[in-house]
Amino acid sequence: MKLLELTLPTLAENLALDEALLKAADEHQSLDCEVLRLWHASDIGVVVGRSSKVDDEVYLDRAAARQVPVLRRPSGGATVAIGPGCLLYTLLIDLNTQPALRMLDAVHDYVMRGMLEAIRPFSPSVLFDGTCDLVLNARKFSGNSLKVGRNWTLYHGTLLLNMDLGIIDQLLKHPPREPEYRKGRAHSEFVTNLNVDAEHLSESLRQTWRADSVLDSVPLDLVQDLLQSRYSQASWNLQR
Repeated sequence: MKLLELTLPTLAENLALDEALLKAADEHQSLDCEVLRLWHASDIGVVVGRSSKVDDEVYLDRAAARQVPVLRRPSGGATVAIGPGCLLYTLLIDLNTQPALRMLDAVHDYVMRGMLEAIRPFSPSVLFDGTCDLVLNARKFSGNSLKVGRNWTLYHGTLLLNMDLGIIDQLLKHPPREPEYRKGRAHSEFVTNLNVDAEHLSESLRQTWRADSVLDSVPLDLVQDLLQSRYSQASWNLQR
């Protein structure tokens, strides 16, 4: 596995880069290695799931008033708010070499076990709950989602380390679907920060996923194509 530590200037570019990695491997065959990408949220943003209905999950008037971008990712799951203090990760997984991971339960279990291995040296009591949440003391600090291609899977998620959690209540409505362990709790009672140093956690993630060399070929041409066709377009971001 190769490491890509790259935060692009805008949220749109960062979302486009995740999808570009999948396309480069799965469609263009210009990328032939598994990848761990780590990046940071430089500004506040809202990221809705591929099938999310924006009006059901986002206070669009509040986001507009604060000039917070609302963008759609290619993977499923519910809407998340991100901001400074949030570390984001992406795994590009080769299904040819790990065919068992074509099963959704198997790939969720595989990734969550790896993430727990990386995090537990800092916080031993973290757990995997719901479909693909990481929790501390029954509070969620990491939400995750995936997009499955023909022969590769894109798996990515957020890690709340020391983010201003009030942002979530301000920008997101109560989700239309929730895991059983949430028990109807408001955002303020459901989420938490892990309070782990981002640099130290990044190194642990690198070691756990054996990302021993640096990815030196980044599909920035595909990023630009996806920006133009999707992530800069209201027809993509606000389509539902």
